Amino acid sequence: MTERTTMPLRATMRLQFNKEFTFEDALRVVPYLAELGISHLYASPILTARPGSMHGYDVVDATQVSPELGGETGLRRLVAMLRAASLGLIVDIVPNHMAVGHDNAWWNDVLQYGAESRFASYFDIDWQSRDPSLHGKVLAPFLGTSYGTALAAGELRLDQADGMPVVRYFDALYPIDPATWTPSMANAVFDPAKEEGRRNLHRLLEQQHYRLAWWGTAADEINWRRFFDINGLAGIRVEVPEVFEAAHETLFRLYAEGLIDGMRVDHVDGLSDPPTYCRRLRMRLSELERLRPDDAPKGPAYIVVEKILGAGEAMPTDWDVDGTSGYDFMDAVNALQHDPTAEPVLAAFWASISRRTGVFYVEETQARQEILRQNFNAQLESVAVALHGLARENLTTRDISHASIRRALIALLAQFRVYRLYEAGERRSTAGDAAFRKALEAAKAHSPAVLQPVLDQLDIWLGADAPAPETAVLSNIAGTRFQQLSAPVAAKAVEDTAFYRYGRLLSRNDVGFNAAQLGMEPAAFHETCSVRAATFPGALLATATHDHKRGEDVRSRLAVLSEIPSEWEAAVRRWRELNQRCRASTATASISDGDEAMLYQMIVGAWPTELEPVDRRECEQYADRLAGWLKKAIREAKLQTDWTMPNAAYETAAHGFLMTIFRSDGPFLTEAAAFAHRIGPAGAVNGLAQTLLKMTSPGTPDFFQGTEFWDFSLVDPDNRRPVDFEARSTSIRQADAPVTLASTWRNGRVKQAMIARTLHERRRSASVFACGSYTPVAAIGPRAEHIVAFLRSHGDQRYLVVVPRLPRHLLGDDDAIIIPPNRWDGTRLQLPDTIETAHWEDILTSARLNPTSTDLPVAAILRDFPAALLKTSTGTRR
Repeated sequence: MTERTTMPLRATMRLQFNKEFTFEDALRVVPYLAELGISHLYASPILTARPGSMHGYDVVDATQVSPELGGETGLRRLVAMLRAASLGLIVDIVPNHMAVGHDNAWWNDVLQYGAESRFASYFDIDWQSRDPSLHGKVLAPFLGTSYGTALAAGELRLDQADGMPVVRYFDALYPIDPATWTPSMANAVFDPAKEEGRRNLHRLLEQQHYRLAWWGTAADEINWRRFFDINGLAGIRVEVPEVFEAAHETLFRLYAEGLIDGMRVDHVDGLSDPPTYCRRLRMRLSELERLRPDDAPKGPAYIVVEKILGAGEAMPTDWDVDGTSGYDFMDAVNALQHDPTAEPVLAAFWASISRRTGVFYVEETQARQEILRQNFNAQLESVAVALHGLARENLTTRDISHASIRRALIALLAQFRVYRLYEAGERRSTAGDAAFRKALEAAKAHSPAVLQPVLDQLDIWLGADAPAPETAVLSNIAGTRFQQLSAPVAAKAVEDTAFYRYGRLLSRNDVGFNAAQLGMEPAAFHETCSVRAATFPGALLATATHDHKRGEDVRSRLAVLSEIPSEWEAAVRRWRELNQRCRASTATASISDGDEAMLYQMIVGAWPTELEPVDRRECEQYADRLAGWLKKAIREAKLQTDWTMPNAAYETAAHGFLMTIFRSDGPFLTEAAAFAHRIGPAGAVNGLAQTLLKMTSPGTPDFFQGTEFWDFSLVDPDNRRPVDFEARSTSIRQADAPVTLASTWRNGRVKQAMIARTLHERRRSASVFACGSYTPVAAIGPRAEHIVAFLRSHGDQRYLVVVPRLPRHLLGDDDAIIIPPNRWDGTRLQLPDTIETAHWEDILTSARLNPTSTDLPVAAILRDFPAALLKTSTGTRR
């Protein structure tokens, strides 16, 4: 029997597959990934999505690999090449939802046959809606106008597809239940241009198992669970064993055949019972492990979950997964690079200029209240109905009204600071109970006295006590509905609303971030790493993702502003004066003060490192990219305009302002470019430090495609633009050492070289970084707060990682990214006394240190490069 290959997980690269970048295209990238030091390709969803999907999260057919990406044949070719290069494959899976439409056979069958469909249990549909018009029906809120208007305009018409009658609405097709169609109807008049035809069509539609409606009715009347508030994505019930198997059948087969080696679970908190799902997924993959071919990689499947943790929330350790997909690390390493002492200055400045709150907690609470009422009214009503049913089951609670339950739910969910809670048996888990009670106390503090008993009763109903046997079923329904409401409310209110309203410093507003916290001290960062080393040593560590709000190096540059808050405030106030005439030049509306202030952050933060204001064509291209970000930002904020009802006048004014300040002959653009270039070296140091910490901290470093060079991308779709892998391959083949590229840092090659050098070292010493110990190293001296250092050790191997933080005032006045040695002013590292004195070799520069004691001078460590990875194989004192 052939011995199975071992393919240890060391580093992943996320590739975004779509019709413009297929499995065939990825074949050309595989040699580059191997040369960079990547061990596993991490693929966006590979199952069949909507035609033309650019991301793959809108799956319509879970039974086959996407033909647009190359189908299973193309996947097999890619895997063969990955295996030849000793690379593995991890895929993103979407168990929470599917896209709806006639190209989804499961969904189409439900529309055609209603509750009698074999797939009726696959979707989370309330067949017994309180609305009589929806009894036994599915609300289909997919019309651009009201139903009556669409019917009268002839937009709804009878058609045929595959020999069967359907109702066509532009490109959308809706099935007809065969039981409602008789041969004699073939001769009936259905011409929408005629009154008789419209009446007949209406009668036919009224007999179907769905009710076509204007899309705007969904927020108030929808009777099925959506993904967030997106009408085109329906939640699926993977808690049902049959649905679980059907949704994963192809993925399981691909795993059993040795084609894939691990999975990233998308939006795990959208599921009814995330812990049980994860354990079931692990169990099924473990069962399939024995079926994998002999030449497939050894070991259990790698499983991580997309889990956004609230402030102070820990990833549960009993889910049988390898950790999260890395937002928690992304938050921590970013906070580390911000000066927390700048918070009062930046918050006060933001409040004064935007005339909005300077406290994120207030902004988040308001957004939660708005989102609940405007976007999730139907789901809120569903929870309230279930809880009111519980109230009527008990004489003590039967007088609690439905309306008071709704008010209490809004008050409670507005104060939630975690995505959702989890149960331990029939009660809330210990961690969940603490989070619930914190929200409960805050809700009571902000609610009238008459509502407080209702809030206390919510505490009981939602898991403080085990339910009585006679109400257990209803309690479970209410609890599940509550959890599946709290998670999307958090996502839409925080990441998709409040993050676009709160502009204290945009680098702290990203997916999974604790935006209320500006900065983090090294000790707190070390604590997060130590906990991960003990609990999830293989978790993914991300610094950029397909969902980020701005690129990793945009955030690193914006972090520099926390070191110079007063200088930044002065610059913005001057630019507002300079651009006053640009703002006033729009006739019908004007960009708001807050949106203008945030725009200046983005202009400076994402300014390309080699762009000069005199390069008019390139500046115009940059402005176009910013315009895409601005349009999305102001719509997500939902203050002046939004996605559902765009305010054309405001959007035109905001876009016009941006283009005018870029095209103006005034000094603004020159000054903004100069500011970006001035803080550029400090931002680059942060970027290199962030990347080295990702590669050496406990966990598995994940690289989003293209971020091996500087990542100055904006929010999607800007961050999903095609990557020039040819340029990256050419660069890495030159095999330059990082230290030799420091002087030309603006082209980004220095970052790639550091990544390659470090990842190859990880391969040589895999056990150190996979399971080695993590020991913080203290710095002493005048610049101690500017250093982060730690040891990774395993057996007789030892690595010392050293990076600077808050580097703006340490750097010289030139364009260099190396901190002058004299700026360290005698600051040194104190290694543990157990470490024997020996020589250290820097992997990044090949420099050697031969200390005579356990004190290492920082000036010597960082003499030639902004960060250090030192290695020694010396033992310890006994």
